[in-house]
Amino acid sequence: MTCGQPTASPPRPGGAEPMAWRAAPLLLAQLSLLPAPGADAQVGQDFKDFKVQQPQDLVTVAAGQTLTLTCTISGDGPAGPVRWLKGKDSGNETVYDQTGSFPRVTRAEDGSDTDFTIRITDVQPEDAGTYYCVKFRNRLQGEEEFQRGKGTEVSVRAKPTRPVVSGPGRRVAPGESVPFTCVSGGFFPEEITVKWFKDKASISAQQPQITPAQTKSSYNMSSTVMLTLQRDDLRSNLSCKVQHPTLTDPLTGMFQLRDALRVPPSVRVATDSRSPVEVNETVIFTCDVEGFYPGDVDVTWLENRTEVKVEKLSKPVETPQGLFKLRSLLEVQATEEKNGSAFTCQVVHDGQAPVSETALLWISALAKGGQSDLFQTPYDNLLPIYIVVGVVCTVLALLVAAILYLIRAKQSKGKSSPSARLHEPEKSSEATTQESDPNNLTYADLNFEKERKTIRRMVEMSQQSEYACIQASRPPASDDNLTYADLDMVHLSKAPKRPAPCPEEATSEYASVQIPRK
Repeated sequence: MTCGQPTASPPRPGGAEPMAWRAAPLLLAQLSLLPAPGADAQVGQDFKDFKVQQPQDLVTVAAGQTLTLTCTISGDGPAGPVRWLKGKDSGNETVYDQTGSFPRVTRAEDGSDTDFTIRITDVQPEDAGTYYCVKFRNRLQGEEEFQRGKGTEVSVRAKPTRPVVSGPGRRVAPGESVPFTCVSGGFFPEEITVKWFKDKASISAQQPQITPAQTKSSYNMSSTVMLTLQRDDLRSNLSCKVQHPTLTDPLTGMFQLRDALRVPPSVRVATDSRSPVEVNETVIFTCDVEGFYPGDVDVTWLENRTEVKVEKLSKPVETPQGLFKLRSLLEVQATEEKNGSAFTCQVVHDGQAPVSETALLWISALAKGGQSDLFQTPYDNLLPIYIVVGVVCTVLALLVAAILYLIRAKQSKGKSSPSARLHEPEKSSEATTQESDPNNLTYADLNFEKERKTIRRMVEMSQQSEYACIQASRPPASDDNLTYADLDMVHLSKAPKRPAPCPEEATSEYASVQIPRK
C-alpha cells in the first residue's frame, strides 16, 4: 500500500454506505454552480443581447383609477428575478416582486417570462413618482442589479378636498373687522382658483397661497379674507368656492356668521306702581333684557349691592332678527326700612363685563320730608340741581364780565388824560387847626427826576401819618420848587404797589403835596 493514498473501506453489512459517500453528490452539485475563473467577462458577452424595455415616459392618471406600467424583456439573461421599483438609488421602494404579496399590484400576463407589465389599482396622490423595471441576477453574496429600464414618470391628477372655512377664535362685536380662512389640499396639478361670497354677493380677496405637500406629489391651498361684521349678519353666511381642473363643479365651504358675532344686550328697569308707594305695598320691579346674541345670559338682582333671590325668570326668546330677549321680575315689600333702597338688575352676557340698570324705592309716608318720586334713577333726581347750578354759574360769569369791563373802561379813561389837577379846597379855621397838629398831616412827594439825585423827603414819625413817592424822568432844579396843596381825600390807599403809567416827558413836574388827615 502506497503511503498517503486512502484505503478503501470494505462494504458494511446490510449494504449501508458511509455518510461521506452519500454527501459527495450534493457537494459536487454545489460546486458545479460556482462560476469558473473569468466567468464574469464571459457572462457579459453572453447576455449582450438582453434588454429591459420600458416604453412609457410619462403617465397621468386620476386618483382612484388603475395605473398600468408596461415592461418587457428580450434576449437571454442571467438567472434572477424581475422587480418594479419606485425611486432611485437607496431611496427606492419595491412596488412589485415575483415573490411576496402586493395587494394593489397584479401582473398583466401572469407567469410570462418576457412580459412584466403591472397594474396598480386605486391610485392615490402619494403614488406619484418615477417607476423602474429592473432585472436582477443571482450571485453567491446575494442578488445584484443587472439592468433597469429608463423609467416611467407617473403623475396623479387629484381632486382637492372639500374646503373648510374657519372664523376668528373669539366672538366679536358689530363693527369689528376679523379674518376668515378657507383651506383645501391633496390636489394635483397646482392650478386652482378660489372665490368668496357673502350670501350671494362676491367679496374680493387676495391670491390664495399654494404650497407643496410633504410628499411633494400634491398641493395645499389657503385663502384669507377680512370682513367687518354687522348687527344684521346673524342670518348671513360666508362661502368659499374652489375650482380645479379635476372638478366639473366647484367645491364649496360654508361658515355661519352668527358663530363669530356677539351682540351685547340693552337693560331697562321699570315698575307697575306709581310714585310714591304706600307702606307694606307689594312692588314689582321689571328688568327687560333685549337685543342680545348668543342666547346665554345671566341675570342677577341686587338690593343696595347685595344679591337677592329671584323667583321668576323667563327663558330667552328669539326675535325675527335672530336676536334674543327675556324679562326678569322682582317682588319687593315696601317697608319703611327699604325707603330709598337701590334695586339693580345686573346682566352678564357671553362672559363679558356686567351691564346693569338701577331704580330707587320711595315710601309715601316718608315722602313728605321732601323725598323725590319713586323709581327715578339718581341721575334723574339730580337733574333740577344741575339746572339751578348752571343758571347761577351763568349769572356770576356775566357779572364778573361786567365788572371787568367797567374796570378796563376806567383805566383806559385815566390813561387818556395827559395831565392831572390837584384840587385845593378852601381853607377854614378847622383846617388851620389841623395843619398845626403834626400828627394829623399826611405827605406825598411826587418826584420827577431824570438823573438820580438825593432828594429830601419829609417823613412824619407819627403813626397817623402816611407817605408816598412817585418818580418820573425830570428832576426839580432845587428844593425851592416844592409846592404844597391840599388833596380832597381822606387818606392814601395802602394797597400793594403796582407799576404806575409812564408820564409824558414834556409835561413832567415835581410836586410835594401835604395832605391833612381827617
